[in-house]
Amino acid sequence: MTMTSSSSSIERREGGSSSLLVATTNAGKLREYRAMMADLSVQWQTLEDVGLAGMDVAETETTFIGNALLKAQAYAAASGLPTMADDSGIVVDALDGAPGVYSARYAPTAAERNAKLLAALQGVPEEKRTARFVCIVAFATADGITITAEGRVEGRVGFEERGTNGFGYDPVFVLDGGLTMAEISSEAKNSLSHRGRALAKIRPLLVSWFTR
Repeated sequence: MTMTSSSSSIERREGGSSSLLVATTNAGKLREYRAMMADLSVQWQTLEDVGLAGMDVAETETTFIGNALLKAQAYAAASGLPTMADDSGIVVDALDGAPGVYSARYAPTAAERNAKLLAALQGVPEEKRTARFVCIVAFATADGITITAEGRVEGRVGFEERGTNGFGYDPVFVLDGGLTMAEISSEAKNSLSHRGRALAKIRPLLVSWFTR
C-alpha cells in the first residue's frame, strides 16, 4: 500500500467531507464496494449522484496503478469530493500477461470478452492456463492526497463459462477449489477477491480519514 500527500497526516481536516464518491458506472463494482465497506461511516455517492456520469476519463496509462490514480484524481478534482476508483483485470501467463490493463477493452461486451479469451487459449492445457485477477484501488482528494492498495487472487482460466453470481471474467476464472468466481457466494467472493483484498488493505486508512 502506498500513500502520497501534501500533508503529513491523513486525518480528515476540520469541516472535511463525509461523502465518498465511487468513480464507476459498473453496478457490480459498486455493489462490491458498498458490501465490503458497509460499516464505513460515509455518505456514498455515485457519478450519477454528482452529475459526472457523462465524464469519461481515458485510461491512457500502461499499469493498473497508473489508471486507478488517473481516474481517482480526475473525478476528485471535478467533484471536489474524496474519491475512490480502481483499475483491475485478468493477467494470463500463457498470453504474456494479456489482457492485463486492457481487460475491459478486450472486446465490446463481457460475453464477447470471455469468448475471445477462451478462443485465445484454445489448445492450451489446464496446467498452462494459470492466471490472476489484479486490482489497484486508489483514493484521492482534491487537495492532492492519494492512497493506493493492491489485491490479487491466483487461479486459472477454465474451458467454458460457469456460474451466474458475478460479472466480467468471473465465469471463466477458476479458483483453487475448482469453482469459478461466478459460482461462489457473494460473501465468499468479497472475502477472497482481488478487489476485496485491496479494499481490506485500504480500509484502515479510510477509517482514519473519515473519523476523528
